[in-house]
Amino acid sequence: MSNIPFTRAEYAERFAQVKGRMAIAGFDLIVCQDPANMGWLTGFDGWSFYVPQCVLVHRDEETPIWFGRAQDAKSAHLTTYLPAKNIVPFSEHLIQHPVGHPYDELAELIRARGWSKARIGVEMDAHYYTARCHAHLTNGLPEAAFSNNGDLVNWARLVKSDAELVLMREAGQICSHAMNRAIEVMRPGVPQYQVIAEIYHAQTIGVPGAGGDYAAICPLMPVGEGTSTPHLTWSDAPLPTSGLAMLEIAGARRRYHAPLTRTIHLGKPPQAITDVAKAVVEGVDAGLAKAKSGNTAAEVEGAWQAVLRKHGLKKESRVGYSIGLAYPPDWGERTVSLRPGDETALQAGMCFHIQSGVWLQDFGVAISESFVVTDTGGERLCDVARELIVID
Repeated sequence: MSNIPFTRAEYAERFAQVKGRMAIAGFDLIVCQDPANMGWLTGFDGWSFYVPQCVLVHRDEETPIWFGRAQDAKSAHLTTYLPAKNIVPFSEHLIQHPVGHPYDELAELIRARGWSKARIGVEMDAHYYTARCHAHLTNGLPEAAFSNNGDLVNWARLVKSDAELVLMREAGQICSHAMNRAIEVMRPGVPQYQVIAEIYHAQTIGVPGAGGDYAAICPLMPVGEGTSTPHLTWSDAPLPTSGLAMLEIAGARRRYHAPLTRTIHLGKPPQAITDVAKAVVEGVDAGLAKAKSGNTAAEVEGAWQAVLRKHGLKKESRVGYSIGLAYPPDWGERTVSLRPGDETALQAGMCFHIQSGVWLQDFGVAISESFVVTDTGGERLCDVARELIVID
């Protein structure tokens, strides 16, 4: 129990909040396989999410139950506050077994607890909750009533506590350090992988008093025409003498993420690129001004789109999403999106990435920000030049 990031009282408050949401939704039991939800509920932290594992929350239990691989059970003892009786390992021989499955034993556990007829909510859209997990669990509990829990725990995570915001701000400092270091080494002829190596080092070394964690997404660095699409990584090619490059990275602190995107032009940029960059920065400023308590997610997106329209531009995809605690393959929370129709009312303590990329036919520009909602607008988590960065 030496590595738990929050107080026992904070975990108890989270657990109570989730049980309250369960009561409203009509669940007796929920099965949380999203590793971020597992960590948020218990503190559990380990690179074990590639195999079946979960945290159970039952309405009558005083603490969650961790269920996972036998060789990972010690990780649960080390990183969670759970009592030993609520750390339940499954048999090692079930790993990648052609017939049996770890969730056969999960079904046995649920039956043994007297919950075989429970109303059970599962995370149908969680990255690691596979079709086979669901099949074995439902087959093993034929009398239970299963349904999608609608990312119930993800929504409970939306408003960050003061302790979480400390980690979000430290993540922002780490991200700023890593982005500024990358910009320092980006010069014509420098191999792309060298820039990425510097990013990884800076992300890991962190800042004084706050070491870095691994990010849920690897550094993204499209170059040249590749900037016209958002999710390309790097190659061993050198940076061009003249042309665009884009970096999207995050700082991570105790699994809390602050992402950031910047666009760099090597050599003097064409006026068209400069104009798009100015419009993007102006649009982000407008969105952040609207990102205050009481306004809606859709209103933030609307402020951004109004600026784009003024400059003859448009962006059809959402402009942002909630962020916080995350594991691969994504740093988003899968809840609120900054897009038309999302009428979620913003509250102080919510955190977002306003991913302001505009991807055109031949090039793209993205100058994004991570921010915390406050009563006066969006508070930036990172501190990197908010402009098209030109390297002569």
